[in-house]
Amino acid sequence: MIDIAKLAALAAAYDAGDPRRVQHLMKVYAFCRILGQSEGLDGQAQNILEAAAVLHDIGIHEAERKHGSSAGKWQEAEGPAVAAPLLREAGADEAESERALWLIAHHHTYDASEETDFRILLEADFLVNAYEDALPPEACRTAGERVFRTETGRSFLDNLYLKPPYKA
Repeated sequence: MIDIAKLAALAAAYDAGDPRRVQHLMKVYAFCRILGQSEGLDGQAQNILEAAAVLHDIGIHEAERKHGSSAGKWQEAEGPAVAAPLLREAGADEAESERALWLIAHHHTYDASEETDFRILLEADFLVNAYEDALPPEACRTAGERVFRTETGRSFLDNLYLKPPYKA
């Protein structure tokens, strides 16, 4: 089993001086935890999903260094090499590491899989990015149709971005 607390500390140390990045990974992690539990992932799948959530954007700094861009394709290309030693240090075995690295390497490729853990990572990342990037409701509605598959993820998307705001 991967030690998520240790992994989060390792990721925060790797991203030292970049609080925006650390805040982002923690929010994606929280949504993955809630969505995975609500959608009934088993303990091992949940643990791997949470590890991938913590490390999903770990390749950004390397992508910027090598390619001058943090575009999704560069994050996917550079992330696994940065993530692998962190996963090992946090206790991941080969199979756990392999799945977490696959999730990291595809988290911007929306049609890569229909597996629940993968869909949850996409949904969680979108829920956070929609807020951080102040996406308009139409973009959220389109994502709901194209990206979201889980009932829990769709509910969060609807409640956060598509329903009228609360008025006193």
